[in-house]
Amino acid sequence: MLIPSIDLKGGQVVQLVQGERPAIASDDVEGWVRRFRDFPRVQVIDLDAAMGSGTNDTLVQSIAPRLACRVGGGIRTVERARAVLGYGAGAVIVGSSLFRDGRPDLAFAAALAEAVGPEKIIAAVDSKGGRVVVKGWREATPLTAVEAVRALEPWCGEFLYTHVDKEGLMQGTDMEAILSVRDATSRRLTAAGGITTRDEIDRLDAAGIDAVVGMAIYTGRLDATPPGTTAR
Repeated sequence: MLIPSIDLKGGQVVQLVQGERPAIASDDVEGWVRRFRDFPRVQVIDLDAAMGSGTNDTLVQSIAPRLACRVGGGIRTVERARAVLGYGAGAVIVGSSLFRDGRPDLAFAAALAEAVGPEKIIAAVDSKGGRVVVKGWREATPLTAVEAVRALEPWCGEFLYTHVDKEGLMQGTDMEAILSVRDATSRRLTAAGGITTRDEIDRLDAAGIDAVVGMAIYTGRLDATPPGTTAR
């Protein structure tokens, strides 16, 4: 399944290369919400909240009730997770706060799962250079993605694996790395990072993996249409 991504920064929909260099910025947030409204799943990420540089909470509150979305970015407390779910999000994406001192923070994961239900939690595991990275991909841990998903599996209903090495480059993703994560967990897996072509999406789908796509959609490289509709 193709999952379009709406990444918010400074009140705009953006796409960043490697999570740092801005490549695309659009003020037409409503236009993208309308375009994605028929997708069964949409990913909404508040990049400012994720990076601790602000918030796009007003936009998140506006978008969440209108899309079948999962929302991430700055979900660091049980209270924040409850608030975002209260906006209308179907699930919250939780990343850096699931790790502490380079290891999975199982106490927080358990507390969050008890508070909102593991089925409402998507654990984000981001990998760069073969290691899990946190805090906006700026800090590496000793963990591999496989080690992380094995530890966190009891406390979430799904994993979001981002192969940061390929993120935003539109050069294709790392299928081998994604499959290794899939093989390490019984939970549903969504993959992100460099996914560019319909062939990649179809290969992932055949392996039971959903695909988050951002840059390829926003640049027009991939003509994304909701299931059940005809591509232009």
